[in-house]
Amino acid sequence: MTKNNSEKSDKIDKSLADILKSRRKEWRFHLSLPALIKGNLPKGKKFEEKTILKNISSGGAYFSLDSGVTIGSKLNLVIDIPNNLTEGKKITLQLGGLTVRLKKPTSTDKKQEIALCFNEDFQFITKTEEKKKNSS
Repeated sequence: MTKNNSEKSDKIDKSLADILKSRRKEWRFHLSLPALIKGNLPKGKKFEEKTILKNISSGGAYFSLDSGVTIGSKLNLVIDIPNNLTEGKKITLQLGGLTVRLKKPTSTDKKQEIALCFNEDFQFITKTEEKKKNSS
């Protein structure tokens, strides 16, 4: 192998390694699901804001908010799973996580885009379980 071919091969190997390294671990699903986000703003003020998810995976979610959270903010995400995905059952998914990436609002979209990385704390709640919780 000549020097030029060796250099080209090294560049290709490095590019391939970079591509493989940057691949996501989970599949992302582009589901426009309505969600409620709960959390605390940087000065400790609590907030709740409705949004539509841009995508979700087993590791996190991507959405927009007006609230002004910062990287490292702990957020809770509440999703009412659509009936057509649950065979007609009323199921709510509650997830917690940390804000790991922010995209500043643009002049056309005034909302801040947020990447949330889920922690291990999640719950599926059926409406009957929710009624039991509220009555106790």
